[in-house]
Amino acid sequence: MTQAAAGPAPDAVAVTDAVATGDLLATHAGDTPWVVAGEPTTPAELDRRAGRVAAGLLGLGLEPGAHVCLMMRASIGSLAAWFGIARAGLVEVPLNTATRGHLLEHLLAHSRATVVVTDREFLPLIEAARPPRVRHVLVTEDDLPGLDGDPARLPTVDPDATAVILYTSGTTGPPKGVRLSHRTGVWLARRVVSLMDYTAADRLYSVFPLFHSNARFTSVLPALLVGGGLVLDRHFSASRFWGTCREHGITVFNFQGAMLSLLHGRPELPDDADNPVRAGFGAPCPPEIVDDVERRFGIRLTEIYGSTEAPLIVEGPPGTRRLGAAGRPAAGHEVRVVDPAGEEVPAGEVGEIVCRPRVPGALFSGYHDMAEETVHAWRGLWFHTGDRGRIDADGYLYFVDRLSDSIRRRGENISSWEIERAVLTHPAVEAVAAYGVASALSEEDVMVAVVLAPGQRVDAAGIAAHCAGRVTEFAVPRYVRFVDALPLTPSQRTEKYVLRDAGVTADTWDREAR
Repeated sequence: MTQAAAGPAPDAVAVTDAVATGDLLATHAGDTPWVVAGEPTTPAELDRRAGRVAAGLLGLGLEPGAHVCLMMRASIGSLAAWFGIARAGLVEVPLNTATRGHLLEHLLAHSRATVVVTDREFLPLIEAARPPRVRHVLVTEDDLPGLDGDPARLPTVDPDATAVILYTSGTTGPPKGVRLSHRTGVWLARRVVSLMDYTAADRLYSVFPLFHSNARFTSVLPALLVGGGLVLDRHFSASRFWGTCREHGITVFNFQGAMLSLLHGRPELPDDADNPVRAGFGAPCPPEIVDDVERRFGIRLTEIYGSTEAPLIVEGPPGTRRLGAAGRPAAGHEVRVVDPAGEEVPAGEVGEIVCRPRVPGALFSGYHDMAEETVHAWRGLWFHTGDRGRIDADGYLYFVDRLSDSIRRRGENISSWEIERAVLTHPAVEAVAAYGVASALSEEDVMVAVVLAPGQRVDAAGIAAHCAGRVTEFAVPRYVRFVDALPLTPSQRTEKYVLRDAGVTADTWDREAR
């Protein structure tokens, strides 16, 4: 291993005693004001609700380690459910609220959940997809009505037990459930607090959903740890963003590349820098956009690189930024770039990004009910990210592209398999390939190349309409192109790089140009 691939030495990493997520809430249950989807609450109020939820779930006959699915938008009730499940020693499985059809059926069955907690608006979807294993479906708007119990009779929870299973995009197959322990979530939150110098004076803002790792581990838990304020919104609005920050006294926000692009694209105003924000924290974005956002709004941006399985393995705080780089290996991690044989490549050469932890709990525990995939991902005792990159002689990591067959759109990882499966259910379609093409907002838009069956006809709008309701809304293709045949390798695998290189051609239909 080269020195450039190493993060800080283990003795430079603040390793603290592990704690379970529910216990973290109990010990930090103060009265600092929080606002969730426009409704006020406090950690102390959440702690009281979480205790009742935990006791109520155990009162249904659940044993510690049982799985509970959530299909809820960000709300005080969804936070109470998250912490209540954790307090009871159960395993939370939050599902993307845009999930529909066969994919929802698959996730409910694969999760092995026996209880589902859902907002009322999703009840028909849950009932239609409900597998026999699910014994209880609990409906809630802001709380869990009828689910009450004695919080004094709760189990002791092992910090190394699985706290949550987060489903991440499948690439050539179904989505994988990433198992994260209590220790991992709290470790990540503590790293963010240290990296961003959070204090009780900070007020954090996130627009990301709680079924992803972002909001929960880099906003909610850090705010809890330092006794800071928190504002969670359900949607991002570039036109209202700075008004919200001013209204709530926001000091730090989380971002994805598309968010910064949209803020950058807004007309410049004389009072842009008149805001309470001191910093932003999120995924890498083109350097010219980062520089402009920092200049216009008077803030400093910290970029990080990671994934659901390996969160925050590379960080680029202000003052250490290098043009085009994601940053350097974060505390608690080793990062390398390797060739297909797993051998480290020389500085500057492109290969697959791999990593491993230097402290317990810094990475995921494995894929739920996917032992072979877990072993494959950890081959050579390094976690293989599925991303390609390079590390320069000074240890800076540069992301190049994805080895995996997934599409990254506005902060969401989308399974090409999910889209292809939906398109193939159309009777006029013989073959299809789904892939990502560059988006003007950063990241990618979804495109499909479709081969029609002999004698069949359907227009591009019909393909998109067929996908609606069968895939998540953000996975409905923006671009549809009809081709005579898909480019194939000798082993009959689709050469998607050929399609990606062709890009949006003159004969491509654009859903947003209608």
